Amino acid sequence: MLAESLSQDNVKEGEILRGTVIAVGKDFAIVDVGYKSEGQVALEEFRLADGTIGVKPGDVVDVLLESRENDAGMCVLSKEKADRFKVWDEISAACERDELIEGVITTRVKGGLSVTIRGGVKAFLPGSQVDLRPVRNLDAFLSQAHKFKVIKFNKKRGNIVLSRRVLLEKERAALKESTLERLKEGQIVEGIVKNLTEYGAFIDLGGIDGLLHITDMSWGRVNHPSELFQVGDHVRVKVLKFNADTERVSLGLKQITEDPWSRAAEKYVPGTVVRGKVVSLKDYGAFIELEEGIEGLVHISEMSWTRRVKHPSKMVAVGDMVEAVVLDVDVKQNRISLGMKQLETNPYEQLTEKYPPGTVVKGHVRNIADFGIFVEIEEGIDGLVHISDMSWTQRVKHPSELFQKGDEVEAVLLNIDTGDGDKPKISLGIKQLVPDPWDRIPYDYPTGKVVDGKVLKVLDFGAFVELEKGIEGLVHVSEISEAHVEDPRTALTPGQVVKVLVLHADGAERKIGLSIKGADRAKDMAEAQGFNSANAGGATLGDKFRGKLDKLKPTSPGRSGTRWMASLVTRGSRCAGPVRSTGRCSRSAGVGRSPTRFARTTRTSIRSSTRCGVAPRPSAPRRASSA
Repeated sequence: MLAESLSQDNVKEGEILRGTVIAVGKDFAIVDVGYKSEGQVALEEFRLADGTIGVKPGDVVDVLLESRENDAGMCVLSKEKADRFKVWDEISAACERDELIEGVITTRVKGGLSVTIRGGVKAFLPGSQVDLRPVRNLDAFLSQAHKFKVIKFNKKRGNIVLSRRVLLEKERAALKESTLERLKEGQIVEGIVKNLTEYGAFIDLGGIDGLLHITDMSWGRVNHPSELFQVGDHVRVKVLKFNADTERVSLGLKQITEDPWSRAAEKYVPGTVVRGKVVSLKDYGAFIELEEGIEGLVHISEMSWTRRVKHPSKMVAVGDMVEAVVLDVDVKQNRISLGMKQLETNPYEQLTEKYPPGTVVKGHVRNIADFGIFVEIEEGIDGLVHISDMSWTQRVKHPSELFQKGDEVEAVLLNIDTGDGDKPKISLGIKQLVPDPWDRIPYDYPTGKVVDGKVLKVLDFGAFVELEKGIEGLVHVSEISEAHVEDPRTALTPGQVVKVLVLHADGAERKIGLSIKGADRAKDMAEAQGFNSANAGGATLGDKFRGKLDKLKPTSPGRSGTRWMASLVTRGSRCAGPVRSTGRCSRSAGVGRSPTRFARTTRTSIRSSTRCGVAPRPSAPRRASSA
């Protein structure tokens, strides 16, 4: 009895004891562990995976002594804790021997996954140790059973850290060595899609990854690798490049099949009508897929004859099935030029017949530019009215002074230039609707005619005077007054009405020379001969004097008195005859003298015409009897 008592006194709390189940109650199982009193274990600790209680009298079990005696005088035992301690011992031994343990990934926790290993012990699997590459979706590994390596173990804290990546790295190293030995350029191999990026897919060839670039996936257009592959797909690829030193492998999928461009020149002859799918739109045109790997470009200028297409989306959309005509094929550059407008009749081919030069057309102003306006004479067909063809007489600085967008205008078709490209250039003119007033200006304003005009603009060198709407002439600073004029602005102001004498009118150059002082001289001469501006009737002085001078016989051969008087008036007291070194004729008429003196010397001047080839200066103050 003493030995048994001493033996029982050596039993310590926290030890694992082996006992026998002697009874199974409603909530507890009674276990005899050889102590002075039996112990009890909760039935829940005997519950199996299927939910049943797996214990019966006579079973031998290992339990942990938690307390020697409770309030009922029985030992407090735990089978679950005994099992856990046994597992910890097994795990510790496996860790020391560098062995692998199996477990099931049960739940996702912060920073990784929770793994249930032997005896229900929970271990932690960090996210960085799940796979060789970072895993974005850890939930994909739940409920999966794997082998792990214990990389951290602390029995006191109950902390176990596992790693799956270490095992994969060992396996990958072995596969890599084998793959490198047999890998060659041009070889067709099988692999598994490991990762997808915007520029391609990484294929696991067995210990080493190869890059399948997006441009080598298909002869056709691939916007993203996910259109063809998913992670985990098995693919057959061709080794394009392999560098054993850097362990870089370039793969190709389309190289396994025939290049469709090798027979494109025979299949797509220029002029052939083809049908395809719009796969892409750019600012400059639309790409049409004719077959897998072959696309053609319909440039924006080849979409319509007449419509102004600013963007291809105005004509087609991605996914549309369209027809086009093959314009050109460049196999070396893998390019096919297509045209959609060639399926329609070219409206410009009959344009010259429909609108011969001189045809009057009507249209609306579609656009205004610095150099002119564009007038739409038909839908999509524009003609240009250059700024120089808008008015015969008006100085147009910008077309917007006369026209606005949408205005309806009438114009004359001047020319159709079909020599530059498919779209001819159409020239229109508005001023050609009316006769050119400059054709009559030399007749309406002959040299020597005195007319009224309005000063429009005064400049340093003279003033511009408007004779009629749109018709202007220049009065040079030297023709403003007999007196010296330094600044024309001191003598003339815009809006002032003046009388001017026409010096010359050039219809070709569209210029009129005027003289204010010439008009004043003509007025003086008219008054000297008994005429005034009131009864002049707008005629020239030559017309007024012609009746008087016809009675006088010229003394100079080939020169009549009438011609002399006209020369006198229109040339502003200058002679067409010989000149002295001073630059002025020695027989200048006395214009500018008093009317009385000029009248007295008229007859004497004619008689002495032998001195000068034209009309000599009068030598005696005699009054002309004809006056």
